[in-house]
Amino acid sequence: MTTPPPTITGTTRVIPIIGQPIRQVRSPDLFNALAARRGADAVLVPIEVAPADVPGFVAFHRTWRNSPGFVVTVPHKRAVAGLADALSPRAARLGAVNLVVRDAEGRLAGDHLDGMGFLAAARAAGFDPAGRGALVVGLGGAGSAIVDALCEAGLARLALRDLDAARLDWMRDLVRAAFPAAALLPDGADLSGHDLVVNATPVGMGGTGGLPVPATELATLRPGAHVADVVTHPAETPFLAAARARGCTVQTGPAMTAAQMEEFGRRLGLFG
Repeated sequence: MTTPPPTITGTTRVIPIIGQPIRQVRSPDLFNALAARRGADAVLVPIEVAPADVPGFVAFHRTWRNSPGFVVTVPHKRAVAGLADALSPRAARLGAVNLVVRDAEGRLAGDHLDGMGFLAAARAAGFDPAGRGALVVGLGGAGSAIVDALCEAGLARLALRDLDAARLDWMRDLVRAAFPAAALLPDGADLSGHDLVVNATPVGMGGTGGLPVPATELATLRPGAHVADVVTHPAETPFLAAARARGCTVQTGPAMTAAQMEEFGRRLGLFG
């Protein structure tokens, strides 16, 4: 069942979400339903913007007085970070943003909240990363933000996996520089030593049946470990289903997205 469209008036606060392509985003449905439940006069609107047009969009947004900010999705997160007036420490570390907040003078402050959404969902499921160990598979926009948030929250041990060797090296260097207390572990086929295993790749999306790690590795998951996926469709991926069957707690992609929508609303000043 789809969410009824919000009522838009002259007082409605308009928040664009920019990307290319944009038709796949689920954030407008989720955010607008949340805003309606909270009684916020606000609407999140998808806008397809080509990379060459991002600077023009950002310049225009400085003058958009009934917009408190905008959301950024692929492939614009790094480009917009370079155009903001200020960045949060996490956005500066990652070199990317997914939320920009506009002040009354048109100044733009960028932040990256994928990791914050992940942490909120993990804690709601009963998992606290402080002092624990994790494997994160996939170090793109979401995965790198999750790594950053986990380390900031006191993760003690971390293994990383990505097919892109340069991206893997970049993430390891970031962790060493910003979070020296987090021990970087070699990536291995035995998952039993991890308290948390995260799939931050698209593998499993759309009901393809794919697994982000080999089935032989899944068989080494320790019962009671927390297993998370960023994939939003299906909500329970084959990866999560296999983890649940082994007695693990699981965290879905929609849970992370819902937690992030809450954070977007707070940062934009739309609800407490």
